[in-house]
Amino acid sequence: MKKITSAYANKWLKSWKKTRDTVNKEEASSTYVAAINEEPVIPEYDYAEVAATIAEIDEKIAVIKHALNVTNATAKVQVKDTEMSVDTILIKMAQLNKRKAVLDRMRKQLPKTRETTSYMSRNAVPEYRYVNYDLDLVKQEYERVSQNVMELQMTLDQYNQTVQFEVDL
Repeated sequence: MKKITSAYANKWLKSWKKTRDTVNKEEASSTYVAAINEEPVIPEYDYAEVAATIAEIDEKIAVIKHALNVTNATAKVQVKDTEMSVDTILIKMAQLNKRKAVLDRMRKQLPKTRETTSYMSRNAVPEYRYVNYDLDLVKQEYERVSQNVMELQMTLDQYNQTVQFEVDL
């Protein structure tokens, strides 16, 4: 058993994935090309050894990811006056970031813009696009959502850096 933080687990996962990519030589070494009239240069490759190493690394990755998922689903974190699990915070952040993107687009709209189309002739009557909402209200909502995202992120960052859980490797 090893005690680690979520931040360490994610760095560890990244390291194992890089190692796996380095070990995985199937594409580069499992075949070779040689002309009929030349001595072939056969790359070093042992399928059984590579497959066993990849399986070993994949098992470690699965164990770490499972431990991370369990702690994310069960650990409770205080966010203002509400207690939330880490996975709920992650879900909430994704939802809020989507909403923030919509509000960002809306808050940047001008109250009135002239529509331009390629089929307009000289005598065409100009058309205008108008916002159908209160720009100030949208700007306030954008700020509120941004603040919520930041608070959730700060809580999550603190959790990821300090709270430890066990991994059985």
